[in-house]
Amino acid sequence: MEILSQLWSLLGLLTVLQNILPSQLLSLLNSFYESLQDLFSPYAYFEIPEFNGYCGVDVNDLYRHVNLYINSVNTSAAKCRRLTLSRSKSSNRISFTVAPNHTVQDSFNGHSLSWTHHVDTVQDSLEEKRSFTLKLRKRHRQTLLSPYLHHLTSRAEEFERVSRERRLFTNNGHASYDSGWVSVPFRHPSTFETMALEPELKNQITEDLTAFADGKEFYHRVGRAWKRGYLLYGPPGSGKSSLIAAMANYLCYDVYDLELTKVTDNSELRALLLQTTNRSIIVIEDIDCSVDLTADRMMKSSTTTAKRSSSRTSMKEDVEDQNGRVTLSGLLNFTDGLWSCCGEEKIIVFTTNHRENVDRALVRCGRMDVHVSMGTCGAHAFKVLAKNYLGVESHSHALFDVVESCIRSGGALTPAQIGEILLRNRGDVDMAMKEVVTAMQTKILGGREVLEWEEMTVVRSPESVLVVGSPDNLESSSPPPKCGWKKRKEGSSSSSDKKAKFLVRLRSLTKSDSGRRGV
Repeated sequence: MEILSQLWSLLGLLTVLQNILPSQLLSLLNSFYESLQDLFSPYAYFEIPEFNGYCGVDVNDLYRHVNLYINSVNTSAAKCRRLTLSRSKSSNRISFTVAPNHTVQDSFNGHSLSWTHHVDTVQDSLEEKRSFTLKLRKRHRQTLLSPYLHHLTSRAEEFERVSRERRLFTNNGHASYDSGWVSVPFRHPSTFETMALEPELKNQITEDLTAFADGKEFYHRVGRAWKRGYLLYGPPGSGKSSLIAAMANYLCYDVYDLELTKVTDNSELRALLLQTTNRSIIVIEDIDCSVDLTADRMMKSSTTTAKRSSSRTSMKEDVEDQNGRVTLSGLLNFTDGLWSCCGEEKIIVFTTNHRENVDRALVRCGRMDVHVSMGTCGAHAFKVLAKNYLGVESHSHALFDVVESCIRSGGALTPAQIGEILLRNRGDVDMAMKEVVTAMQTKILGGREVLEWEEMTVVRSPESVLVVGSPDNLESSSPPPKCGWKKRKEGSSSSSDKKAKFLVRLRSLTKSDSGRRGV
């Protein structure tokens, strides 16, 4: 009891002294006490406030990273006695932070550290002063602090990239204002697991995307802008848009769908590029149909031939710029000029149904680095679609062999065509498979709906193709000219007997399958 009474007396004396002594002297005594504590304590403390400076305007990015890092490390959060849970309307993820004036433990390279979340109320105000305090041993501060903060920042940025809500942007035609983009939440369900692609092509694309996302130090070391260009070409319904969505979901990037017909001139195009964020995919679909880009080069060449005067040529270019439209030169600078390096970790994607209509200057190396031919479904791609739509494996239905025979004989369809058939008959597996076989037989016989595309592609593999490197590689893989189709059409009567025999063999296979199933 005597000890308790002495403690109470000491507390009372301290209270009296606090009321009597001047505030300057109390502050000096407090600083002296903290200095003594730091001198004899084996720990070092680092405070990270929510805002930089005293104005409370400039947000401290490191404070935000600490908050994200604690969210990403569940094992550390489990050791905290009290957490504050929250969830936003736009996300299904529950986020948490350390409750005010509580501590969470962490470890790095075998060393123990701790974070304490301080929340103090500002006197005569409703505002709160928030900060995190890092505690670690003094003898490790030189070797541990810098690598630990680098680890924390990398982990926080990765967590933010994966967990944040992705957005789909489109230009609104007013790039001269604060923002030329409007957005909605991006919730496209397409992934590489559900994409109807051949395994080799799928692996090539995912490996290239992974190398790009992890290549920050490499791009800086070699002196290249951290961007990548993809050209997706193929018939309508081959999955070009779905592949873009799968790429965005794989990398957790935002998507900017650029509508060139809404862009008035090259200056507005440049302004739109500057307003895009890092870690994004900029998409221009149907690049050959958006604006007449090849007309610029044809007009300039014809002008040069007719009028050799350089002064008149420069006047012609000035008139074109005054007309106010996007030119080939402006789009080239958009993809590979000085302005294209504004921002990092961006992917530019062009799509087209007819690659030969795209100006070669747009698809050369450095602009479109990867060329992906989105063709018709191969055998493996069809198996993926059948599993997604019907829930059946290739070994569980005999008509898979018939479908594979049709594909090898030139009856392959696009993923959109097959997907529509399977969707329409998703309640009856047998009916769906038979309709697919019938559609492929129709194509082999020369169905009109597929002849339109065959006029451009002639004979091609049903499997998609990926080409990386010089545009010279495209010459060997580019489709033959239209006249090749005419020759094939003239000789088609000689191969009609072969097609008829093949269909007889298919019908016998389908009948035998029906007999086994008791149909």
